[in-house]
Amino acid sequence: MRKWSFLYVLFGLLLTVSLAVSVPASADQVVISLSALQSAVDKAKPGDRILLADGSYTTSAPLTIKRSGTASAPITIAAQHTGAAEIKGTSGFAFSGGASWVVLEGFKLQHQANFTVPSGSTHVRLTRLDIQLGGDGSWLLANGDDAEIDHNVFHNRTTAGQFLQIFGPSDAMAKRVHVHHNYFFNHQFAGKNGGESIRVGVSGHQKYSANALIEYNLFEKADGDAEAISVKSSDNTVRYNTIRDSRGFIVLRHGDRSLVEGNMVFGASGIRFHGNDHKIINNYVEVTTDRGIVFGTGTEADSGPDSDKQDRPDRVVVAYNTMIGQKDIIRGDGGAFLPKDCVFADNVLVGTSGNLVTMPTGSVVKYEGNITWGAKPGIPDGYKSVNPKLVKDATGLWRLSSGSPAIDAGVGGYPYAATDFDLQARVGKYDIGADEFLPGGARKALTTADVGPLAP
Repeated sequence: MRKWSFLYVLFGLLLTVSLAVSVPASADQVVISLSALQSAVDKAKPGDRILLADGSYTTSAPLTIKRSGTASAPITIAAQHTGAAEIKGTSGFAFSGGASWVVLEGFKLQHQANFTVPSGSTHVRLTRLDIQLGGDGSWLLANGDDAEIDHNVFHNRTTAGQFLQIFGPSDAMAKRVHVHHNYFFNHQFAGKNGGESIRVGVSGHQKYSANALIEYNLFEKADGDAEAISVKSSDNTVRYNTIRDSRGFIVLRHGDRSLVEGNMVFGASGIRFHGNDHKIINNYVEVTTDRGIVFGTGTEADSGPDSDKQDRPDRVVVAYNTMIGQKDIIRGDGGAFLPKDCVFADNVLVGTSGNLVTMPTGSVVKYEGNITWGAKPGIPDGYKSVNPKLVKDATGLWRLSSGSPAIDAGVGGYPYAATDFDLQARVGKYDIGADEFLPGGARKALTTADVGPLAP
C-alpha cells in the first residue's frame, strides 16, 4: 500500500512540473514612463509583452531595442491601447544589435527622427502604428530581411522623401519584406521628384532580387511624386492595392521580372513600366485622363547595374486588364529606345474619343485578343471593336454582363492570369479583361475601413 501511495505522490509531482513547463505564466507588463519602458525592453525575454500605458510621452534620446525573441515567442512592445500612447520629441524607437523577432505595435509616432529596421534585424513586425514624423528622407527605412509592415497609417507630409523605403545592405536588397493593409495618405511635396509613398530599392540596386510583396494597401492623395509605388529592384510583386485621387502611379522604374496584378487604380493615376520580363495582369484601371498604362520607352536599351537611365521594356506581358478612360489609355513614353518583344493581349479598353492606344512607331508589340470600344483602337491588329457590355456594380466597378462578347473569348496561353481581379479561378477558356464572369465576385476597391491601425 505504501508503494502505491509513493507512486501517486511521484506522479503528482511530475504532472505539476510538466504543467509548469508547458503553460508559462503571462509575461505581460504595463509601464507608465519611457524610462520604465526602456528598462523593460533592455531585460525582455522571448514571449514578453511590454505595454506602454495611454498618454503622451516626449523623448530626448532613442528608445533602443536590442533584445530578440524567437519565431514562436516574439518580443512585443506595444501601446496598451492602439493609438493611445503617443511618442513625441526628438527621437523614437531604434533597433540595434541585430534585434530580431520583435513586434512594435499600436503607437502613435509623431517624433522628429525617422526610424530604421537595420539589415542585421530580421523578422521585425511593425503593425498598427500611426506614423507622422518630422524628419526628411525616408520616414521608415526597412533594411532587414523578412520585415512585416502592416495595418499602419503614414500620412500628412509636405517634404521630399518617402513614407516607406525598402532598401538593404550596400550589396543587396532586403529580402521578402511584406507590406500590407497600410493607408498612405496625403503626401503633398511640391517638387517634381523624390516624394514616393513607397520605394523598393534604388537605381544602383536594380539587379538585386528583393522578392518584396506589396499588397492590399490604400493610397489616397499620393501627390508627392509621379510614382506612388516606385520599384527599383527585381522580382517583386505589387498586387491588390487601391490608388485613388492621386497623381502617383505604380511604376516599375528599374529592375526585371516583377508582377503587377489585380490592382485598382482610379483618377489621374495608372501603371508604368521599364525593364524586362514583367507581367501586368488582371488590373482594373479607370482613369479621368490619358495614360492608364504606359509602356515606358527608354533612354538606353538595357540598363547596367549602376545606371540611373530609363531602361527599354523587353518581353513585358500586359494581359487580362480592364481599362476605362477617355483617349490614349495605353501610351508609349518619350524615348529613343522603344518597347521590344512585348505583348498586349486579352484586355478590355473602353474610351470616349481619339485613339485608345498610342504607341510610338517602331515599337515591337504583339497584339491579340483585345476588345476595344467607344473610340478608335489605335492598333493595327489583334482586336475586335465590339461593345463589351460592361455594367456598373453596386460599388461602382464596371464588370462583364451576361451576353458579353468577352466571355470565353480569350486567346493565347497566359496561365499566370488564371485568377481574376476578384481572386476567383478562371474556368475553361478565359474571359477577356480583369473580370471573369462568375457568380460570387464581390471584390471592391479598398476604403479606410479595410486598412490602417483600426482595420480588422
